[in-house]
Order: sequence, then structure tokens, then C-alpha cells
Amino acid sequence: MDLRVLRYLVAVVDCGSVTQAAAHLRVAQPSLSRQLRALERNLGIELFRHGPGNRLLLSAAGERFIPIARDLVLRADQAALAAGSIAAGQVQRITIAAPAVTISDVIAPYVARGHPLDPLIDVWEETPQSADDALQRGADVVILSGVPSQDHAWQAIARLPLFAYVPAGHRWHNDQVVTVGELVKEPLAVLTRHHGTRRLLDQALADAGITYDVKLECESPQMAQALAAVGTAIAVVSDDARFGLHGLLIEGPGGILRIPLHAEWHRDHFATETIRALMRRLTDFCEERYGSQVLPIAAKAAR
Repeated sequence: MDLRVLRYLVAVVDCGSVTQAAAHLRVAQPSLSRQLRALERNLGIELFRHGPGNRLLLSAAGERFIPIARDLVLRADQAALAAGSIAAGQVQRITIAAPAVTISDVIAPYVARGHPLDPLIDVWEETPQSADDALQRGADVVILSGVPSQDHAWQAIARLPLFAYVPAGHRWHNDQVVTVGELVKEPLAVLTRHHGTRRLLDQALADAGITYDVKLECESPQMAQALAAVGTAIAVVSDDARFGLHGLLIEGPGGILRIPLHAEWHRDHFATETIRALMRRLTDFCEERYGSQVLPIAAKAAR
């Protein structure tokens, strides 16, 4: 089906006559009429009927077909614009796959600020242990913790602290730091093992030669905090405080426990520079929101 002829059809409907459409399109009227008749033959339907005063009107079949024609023309125009943006290394929309906590505490607040250089940002909520699956399914960028894959382009974003959350009235409520040794003496609500925060805690305890029993294992960090709010257990999570809880930094053998976040994307992504710039702005936002202590090591050295 020739898109050019579909454009002619839409123009005839919008202009109200073949004569006016031909003038608008700068096409000879006989040629336009011939191409519309050829379109009808190819489709096997009559698109027009003659109304009062020999006025050209859409037939019932034409009324059903014209929305389809408009959609095809619109999609073709959008595809051409997208191709032009890709060729220029520009992007109008970025899809980020990230854990729920990263979305709620970092990405969503950043998007709410607005930045004139940002593309439209969409997110997929998931907790990836590897970037490969999300990238194969169409995500432009994956934000995750752990060691970056050398198969992808990547950029460090922030080192967000792990917190031990306690309610008002707890004996630690006025403290700022708790050691892992002190922490494991208390009942803990921790996340399941596929969460980066749980793996960070387990590694710190292993490095300290400490074993511990988990009182409660949660899939949701919000539920862990809810359990802390009613005094059931101390929540060990990385998200922002809820329910009036107080967060203590956790000190392990190597210092304060911080979960490193980085972004990964395909090395040959057409909008690599746009992605890098967006990730740098996310780092700046994290510094503004949480302080310079959350900056990646390299970023701190450069400032």
C-alpha cells in the first residue's frame, strides 16, 4: 500500500473535494483522481459516493477505512521523525529499568524537578541482578548495584547508605551509627537475597566473621519499615525513612555500608552521550539530596 496515495486520500477528505486537495498537494487533478481509483481497486472497496450536487462524500466503507489511513500516515511521520533523531544521535524517550527503591527515592524525585535537557523518562520496576535481560527486552538503561559488566557501557551514579531504622523511643533513636556487631544482636527485618542491600549486609557480616539469624525476611522495603514502626524488628534497608523512623548508618569492617549504584547500557547505543549526561545529572541530584558523601569514588576525587 502506497503511503503517498494514503496521504492523498486523507487530503481529499480534509479538503472536502478532489479539486481543493489537488491544489493543496500541488498535484494535477486527473492524476489525483486516477490514483484514488487505483487505491479503491487495490482495496476492493469504494471509498466515496456522490452526494447532493454531485458532492464527493465518504462511503460507509470509506468511513471505516479513513481512521486506519490516518493512523498509518501518522505512524509513518512519527517513524521518520524518530529515524531522524536516531541518525542525529538524539533521543526523545529513555526507558530505565531499576529497583523500586531507586525509582521512588532517586528517579521519580529527579524527574519531578524537571530539566530542560532531559528526554521523556519512562521506568520499568524490577530488581535486576544483571543488565542483560532488561536491555534485551528494550530498556535503554539499567540501574543496579554490584559490579558493572564489562560487556556494556557503564557509569557510576551514587553510593547510597544502608540504614538500620528504629522507631521513636528505641534506645538508639538519638544515635547516628551502629556497628554490624551491635546490629545483629537485635531482631532484624531484612530483604530477600536477590536485593543488593541484603547482599551488602551479608558480605559485611562475612568480612567481620559474624553469623546472624534473620527474624523476618521481606520482599518489600516498605514492609520492613512498617515492621520496625511497630517495634517488631529493626529494618535494614536503603530507602528513605517512613513512618517517623530514625535511620542509623551501619558500620562494617571497611567503614560505613554504602550500596553502589551504576547504570549500564549497550556500548553501541545511538544516544550514548545523552545517557551519560542524564546519569551525570542523576549523580548531581543524589549529591544535592543526600550530601557529597554519596558521590562515587571517582566523582569525589574529581571535585
